[in-house]
Amino acid sequence: MSARRSLVWLGLTPEPEQELPAAVAALRAPADGRPRSALVTAERHRVERLVLRGTQRGWLRYLAEVADLVVEAATEPAGADPRPALVAGEVVLDHHRMLIGLPGAGYARTAPQRRDLEEALARLRSRHSEPRSTA
Repeated sequence: MSARRSLVWLGLTPEPEQELPAAVAALRAPADGRPRSALVTAERHRVERLVLRGTQRGWLRYLAEVADLVVEAATEPAGADPRPALVAGEVVLDHHRMLIGLPGAGYARTAPQRRDLEEALARLRSRHSEPRSTA
């Protein structure tokens, strides 16, 4: 491998940078309230640091952490709002599917996450389509 850092992973898609901070902050926030602006700002700064100064390996570690949050949200009680997990899950799954076009082992390495995300998203979608109780 050359001493130069590969930046090809930065060209995949801007959606993670745009959509993940608010969704991830909501997943990290206590279940009883909306995400505080401080959580969103902190998440946005984290993503910026990863994109501007990070590596593909670090970026994939972050996305694995997000995938774990989505999978965890899919196992929560039906009363929890599934929308942040749906957004985060869709974004990470789309990103991981696009890795097939990049050199390296990223696509193969993320295969278990893609499988787990597909299962979690199916559960979250069915929960999202269920009528909500107003009681």
